[in-house]
Amino acid sequence: MDFTPIKNFMDHLTAWRIPGNSISVCIDRREVFTYQSGYENVEEKKKMPGDVLFNIFSCSKPVTAVAALQLYEKGLFCLDDPIYDFLPEYRHIFIKDADGREKKCDTPITIRHLLTMTSGVIYGPQTPAFEKAKKMTDGKMNTRTVVKCMAECGVAFTPGTGWAYGSGLDVLVGLMEEVSGMRFRDYVTENIFLPLEMHDSFYHNDAVLDRVAEMYRYENTRETDIVNLQASTDNAKEGSLVNAGKSVFSAYGTEYDSGSGGITASVSDMSKFASCLANGGVGRNGERILSEKTVLLMGTNQISGKLLEDFSHRWPYHKGYGYGLGVKTRIEKPDCGGLWNVGEFGWGGAAGATILCDPKMKLSMFYTHHMLNPQEAYYQPRLRDALYASLK
Repeated sequence: MDFTPIKNFMDHLTAWRIPGNSISVCIDRREVFTYQSGYENVEEKKKMPGDVLFNIFSCSKPVTAVAALQLYEKGLFCLDDPIYDFLPEYRHIFIKDADGREKKCDTPITIRHLLTMTSGVIYGPQTPAFEKAKKMTDGKMNTRTVVKCMAECGVAFTPGTGWAYGSGLDVLVGLMEEVSGMRFRDYVTENIFLPLEMHDSFYHNDAVLDRVAEMYRYENTRETDIVNLQASTDNAKEGSLVNAGKSVFSAYGTEYDSGSGGITASVSDMSKFASCLANGGVGRNGERILSEKTVLLMGTNQISGKLLEDFSHRWPYHKGYGYGLGVKTRIEKPDCGGLWNVGEFGWGGAAGATILCDPKMKLSMFYTHHMLNPQEAYYQPRLRDALYASLK
């Protein structure tokens, strides 16, 4: 193995427009490569250390999916159970069309719909439901109350008939709190973080802000087609980095545990999580958190036809991928190009976090930078290709 391609690409990114980045690669439950490039703090020219924390945003989704699948393994629900069995407020839902007209929805949302982004739940925080929850909780926004109010938003389409990125995993968190009898952050800490020795992973980062890397936002009014962009330092001059603070914008209140994007963690911790999934649910310390068959199910494509078209339209740079349970997954498609294995799965986050798990090779990668508008379409496929090119 020679990880020079990854090192060179990471240096290339930080010479281009990414402030700083960090990576950990594992094979067969053993870390084989780690590297940092660029700056943790651009203003102070503070080099990127190996133990800094990052807001991983949507890279939290695979953690949420694992938590749900643990409860599934315990027989507490089936994937095709309607969620109104656990969240009664979702028994009578409506569909709201583009003109705001409402009609009754006769198809119930299931747990599988939530995990596969096919529920039609696509609303965000700028809704009357969120404002109602904020008043009911004095701004604390406990997850169960928020999820109850979210039911009033309805769905954008009949569940199972479309694919749309949304807040379904946050609804799932409310369901899991009902099923487990625990706050979500406590459940994940007890059943995922602690067993895998992930001691630097948190759902609310207020207590560890001094350990969190500065987060930036890339602004460029002349952004070109990033997929075809030839990266160079000249391109960086077309935009600018703005310090965006350290807060997690998906944490809507002190008691809101976002299943869609709530985690702040170190690269080392998330590498342990990724390695666990790449090795059939067994962590680097030998602890098992999921069965091998359940991990296989998680990474099995669940969408086809129109659903796959919706997914591909949303993210054209994910060509060759389908969508499993909380993760994108490589499917057999010979014309997609690139270096990859069928069955490799993972996901990305709003500030540049990326998790990749390849069960066939027992290979995992966790990479992140800390920049909103993270240039995913450019860095993700190239980083993946650099990873596989390193495994000579």
